[in-house]
Amino acid sequence: MHDALPAEPLSHGLKQRHLTMLGLGGVIGAGLFVGSGAGIAVAGPGIVVSYLIAGTLAMLVMRMLGEMSAAMPASGSFSVHAERAMGRWAGFSVGWLYWFLLVVVLAVEATGAARIANGWVPGVPQWAWVLIFMVVFTAANLAAVKNFGEFEFWFAGLKVLAIVLFLGLGLLAILGVLPTASNPSGEPVGMTNLTGQGGFLPNGWEGVVSGVLAVVFAFGGLEVVTIAAAESDDPARAVSRAVRSAVWRILFFYVGSMLVIVTLLPWTAMNPGQSPYVAVLDSIGVRSAGQIMNIVVFVALLSALNANLYGSSRMVFSLAERGEAPKGLLRISGGGVPRRAVLASVAFGFVSVLLNLKWPDSVFQYMLNAVGAVLLFVWALIAVSQLRLRRRIEREAPETLTLRMWGFPWLTWTVLAAMAAVLVLMLTDDVARPQVLWSAAAAAAVLLAAGVRELIARRG
Repeated sequence: MHDALPAEPLSHGLKQRHLTMLGLGGVIGAGLFVGSGAGIAVAGPGIVVSYLIAGTLAMLVMRMLGEMSAAMPASGSFSVHAERAMGRWAGFSVGWLYWFLLVVVLAVEATGAARIANGWVPGVPQWAWVLIFMVVFTAANLAAVKNFGEFEFWFAGLKVLAIVLFLGLGLLAILGVLPTASNPSGEPVGMTNLTGQGGFLPNGWEGVVSGVLAVVFAFGGLEVVTIAAAESDDPARAVSRAVRSAVWRILFFYVGSMLVIVTLLPWTAMNPGQSPYVAVLDSIGVRSAGQIMNIVVFVALLSALNANLYGSSRMVFSLAERGEAPKGLLRISGGGVPRRAVLASVAFGFVSVLLNLKWPDSVFQYMLNAVGAVLLFVWALIAVSQLRLRRRIEREAPETLTLRMWGFPWLTWTVLAAMAAVLVLMLTDDVARPQVLWSAAAAAAVLLAAGVRELIARRG
């Protein structure tokens, strides 16, 4: 293609196994292990359909992103694609919005992990645990990209292992091989919990839609795979393989575990604040199920913290490369790590953590609301970019289309319509409405900054 991207100056220390496991573990987090309880409470057994819808949406977005990233891998990923598809304003806007999303969410993860660690070792205050985690992961990200890769490989491996064991135990309990508290005789469970207590859709399709709103954001994080692919030996091949392997398996993990939960336990027994995974393990008779899940959630939070720190540093580095962030962030270490970009992201992450510890229900809540719907905005821009770039790639460099979006362009348009529908539904929901409005305000502020920059550039 013309106006080809410059060679990536960063290290190429990530291996295929790192990317594959990053793809698998990137979205298996606290949102699944704990947050899924809220979805079950509103959708009942229909949560399986909610996860199927939300997961399919995420899978299709990843397919589009994988297509573009395989054709033109870059550390800025979808920010670079948006710039090529729609102009500098789009690359600037989506890049800074995503960076802001990552550094704010990073504070939630650091604080959540610190809360769990404080429960284990009460003598060490919560703020000290936050400091320890931030220092450890900053050091890991400053040293070499393979350190990030190794951390994520083992973190993701533990999460995947936990899900596989859970599915295995759950299946044995469903078949009656393992007795449960509600089924001590060891008979096959059957369809009682799926069709009882109001049926499979106790709150109708409205409940399923509410479930989609509750769980769709749990799929955020997959995008980091396409950012990381630029630092592998063969980015185009690496991103194609990582995307192909990740999306199907994640759908299986999410939908499969929901099916196990609602088949084994009545959905009315779920409490939004409690992990449904703990409830199932308790029912099967697994000792210390709560503590086991605490360890899994702890690992999931640290994994997400590590991935978000990595993703935010690479995004702001890519913005600096294109003149959309201070040039001082371009300094690279001898090992190929953008250290100033890492430190800049960590610095804002520390500010977010302090705000979360000091004013969790006021200042930080506003920041959290400001990124609440940003993921959907990013996904929408990925879809628009793919619509515009696909024809150009076919015309100029068809050999780079090693991974293709299915049903182009109709399926891409369908995904865009689905995301618009989710945003409209969020506006009608009292809990989600502030997130959409604050996120729209944040997006408007970034778009205004992009417009001012364009105006200054033209006059200059």
